Amino acid sequence: MGILKRAADLTYTFRFIRMLVLDWKEWDAYKLGIFDENGKRDKSVKLDTDEKKSAYTPFIRLCANIKRLLTKLPGGSTKLGSFAAGLFLIKEKYGMKDEHLTKICEKCNVEVLDFLNESSEWFVLEDKQISPGVYTILENKILNSSFEEFCYAKDKIRVEEDSYPVGDVFGLDIYEGTHIKTNQKIYFTISEIYK
Repeated sequence: MGILKRAADLTYTFRFIRMLVLDWKEWDAYKLGIFDENGKRDKSVKLDTDEKKSAYTPFIRLCANIKRLLTKLPGGSTKLGSFAAGLFLIKEKYGMKDEHLTKICEKCNVEVLDFLNESSEWFVLEDKQISPGVYTILENKILNSSFEEFCYAKDKIRVEEDSYPVGDVFGLDIYEGTHIKTNQKIYFTISEIYK
């Protein structure tokens, strides 16, 4: 049973990442008029057929919500930073190896070399430790504990003393801080925060 569960998890992981990079106009929900070109639900469209219900499942809603959050991100490096933090969350949850993440990137047409960090690292010390303090998140993110709670743009996170990377995705360091409003942990890259 464990092999089947892992296979199903991996399938949903690939499907999830694929949905994030798929253009809205290629989604079945868009083709059926359920979403507009920005992924917003058109509530005037009734889910009165099996085809429409299949195009608007809880999984599809989750993917759409996350995709809308990602499309609000400014610039490529922040978008890749969030993508990297999301991949790390999946890596931690399912114990995936970097080879699996590489396959996900290939399926999503994301070049692994794009993850090279080009952002300012002025608050990162020589040994990759991040300076303790309170930072502001640039754009909306998902908290580690729940895919339904959000850390919104301009929310504050606290980074404690001795905060080193908790991992990396393709050489991009992933840090963990505490979202001040919810006191929940959140993964981030340095391109997603400012002081």
